[in-house]
Amino acid sequence: MKLPQSDTERPHGYKYRLAYISKGQRLMGYDNERGKGDHRHYGDHEERYLFTTVDQLLVDFRADVKKAEKR
Repeated sequence: MKLPQSDTERPHGYKYRLAYISKGQRLMGYDNERGKGDHRHYGDHEERYLFTTVDQLLVDFRADVKKAEKR
């Protein structure tokens, strides 16, 4: 979602939450909740994510979904 204006936590001006869920469990997700900034989840592991564009976010998310499906 494009925000009305960017801020220090979301300088790119987007709020997003993407998740890959299988059998009721989130296997992988990307989001930028307040206080954490841009990051992604792999099961219980969390790491920072460098947001560049919405298009790249979707490319990265889809690539990680493919990896998660192989596990």
